[in-house]
Amino acid sequence: MKQEATHHKVPEVTLLFWIIKIAATTLGETAGDAVTMSMNLGYLTGTAIFAALFIVGVRAQIGAKRLHVFLYWAVIVATTTVGTTLADFVDRSLGVGYIGGSSILLVLVLATLAIWYRTLGTVAVSSITTPKAEAFYWATILFSQTLGTALGDWSADEEGLGLGYQMAALVFAGGLAIVAVCYFMTKVSHALLFWVAFVLTRPLGATVGDWLDKPLAKGGMAMSRYTASAVLLVIMILFILIDSRLQTRKSLSTSGSEGSP
Repeated sequence: MKQEATHHKVPEVTLLFWIIKIAATTLGETAGDAVTMSMNLGYLTGTAIFAALFIVGVRAQIGAKRLHVFLYWAVIVATTTVGTTLADFVDRSLGVGYIGGSSILLVLVLATLAIWYRTLGTVAVSSITTPKAEAFYWATILFSQTLGTALGDWSADEEGLGLGYQMAALVFAGGLAIVAVCYFMTKVSHALLFWVAFVLTRPLGATVGDWLDKPLAKGGMAMSRYTASAVLLVIMILFILIDSRLQTRKSLSTSGSEGSP
């Protein structure tokens, strides 16, 4: 059965998009830890809670007829929180370890992208105009967010590479800088670079989030997870509003230009 095309429901990928994405991934880390650690609910219960929120959110997102920016970013936050708790559950509770968990999640990301490409012929964000494409998009995001969490923990924690939160954040920020250079100065596929950047923003957010709320003795800022989450949420909302205003002005400007004689 032919799928009904929908309006493009992914925000334009600009610098503000990536700033909001990093804030969302950092919020996912602090909020996920707040539920599993501060509330003492554990990784499995936390994963179940956030997975339920993700399912509800993604169904609403796919069912929507147009882009609702706050709904879109709410689903992104849901993927980061469930990614945080799921990665911790796999790495720690199941005893798979950081390398094992990261390897499994990398395979899941690559497999999802491969199936998506084989089914629809592209994994470009600009092609997400049908429910099937959206389903692949959100599945890839969920796995990439979980992979990013595992990579961030593996890089920063003493049980992994032991880089510490600040150094690990700088490493992933450097990786994003390399991706940006490749985007503007090479002919590497922009679709590939988008997904590499999407994965890298997650461990960047994870390490920054851990740096904010971990004890001073472990190299953190010892900020309350609830306070950190509230501050990050406010920052996110502020940038979403700024981005929405800019996109509205751009759309009105474009419409005015097209209507001019």
